[in-house]
Amino acid sequence: MQGPASKLSVGAQARAWVGVMFILFALTYAAPAGELKVGDAVPAFSAKDQFGVEFKFAPGLRFLLLGFDMGASRPANLKLADLGAGWLEKHGAAYVLDIHTMPGIARVFALPKMKKYPHRIILGDDAALLAPFPRQEGQITVLTLAPDGKIQEVRYWHPADQPLAPLLAPPAPPPSGNGRTDGRE
Repeated sequence: MQGPASKLSVGAQARAWVGVMFILFALTYAAPAGELKVGDAVPAFSAKDQFGVEFKFAPGLRFLLLGFDMGASRPANLKLADLGAGWLEKHGAAYVLDIHTMPGIARVFALPKMKKYPHRIILGDDAALLAPFPRQEGQITVLTLAPDGKIQEVRYWHPADQPLAPLLAPPAPPPSGNGRTDGRE
């Protein structure tokens, strides 16, 4: 007794297998890798800042701030400007602003305005670069990074009503486990 597959020509069977393999390949390799989480390494990337200067992410950065929408980015830029030039770098931080969906006409006005800010703004102009980063509407993502570039903590900054400095404080050391609060072991 022969099954339905045996009624197909060899060429038709081969085309069917190629189709199945293509679908499996597409599902395996074209599907997004998912959102980065605690313990994941931030992938190496490079992008230009508002002055056209290249920024290369490398392990050693302590904090990575990411702005994904204008509702959070506008007040974030105002607060960062108030902190002054070099404040982010002094705290081992970099600020990436998602501009990949910004229309060309908007860039004509926005990019010159960004050059007036004293802080460095890394321009995230690639959807694939920004896709894996966690985000919440109306907030700036703040990633605390280990020296090897792995994410230690994911927090969110609401710049309209929250100071940034406490989010960039070093993580508290873990408790010693001996129950003492006087600092003696």
